[in-house]
Amino acid sequence: METILKNRCVHLILFLGLILACNNVSEFNQYKSIANNSWAKNDTISFQFEIKDTISPKNLFINIRNNSAYEFSNLYVITTLKFPDNKLIIDTLQYKMADVNGRFLGEGFSEIKENKLFYKERKVFPNAGFYHFKIRQAMRKNGVIEPIQALQGIQDVGLSIEKTQ
Repeated sequence: METILKNRCVHLILFLGLILACNNVSEFNQYKSIANNSWAKNDTISFQFEIKDTISPKNLFINIRNNSAYEFSNLYVITTLKFPDNKLIIDTLQYKMADVNGRFLGEGFSEIKENKLFYKERKVFPNAGFYHFKIRQAMRKNGVIEPIQALQGIQDVGLSIEKTQ
């Protein structure tokens, strides 16, 4: 009887270890909440992450949670990626947030949708160390030069880094 219980415990521990090892593709995943669901034009969201593996490619995603107060079909952002050696990569990116009928894209059953947007695909980081990622919204209304002061309906902004398959 005692041997059977020991065997079951060993099998359970091995099974759980196998499940955890197989599902661990995420190397970094962090969100920052936007106060009052209103992303101000000067509100830069920052993330810091450490890279140890300089050989394996990784996929980087910008994660956006929006609600029904978001009034646009797209999203413009400006990103800055600072390397440990102080090299900077600055990108202006546009993402589609709604289909042609105005239905929000992304995952979720309620009015909140979560969008996992490609930032860098199969990126190999050349240096080990700490990297700094910054993102700010760059939305403007059509025909208007001035940026939108406060972008309504954005609840959270995140960054995730995953091992490639």
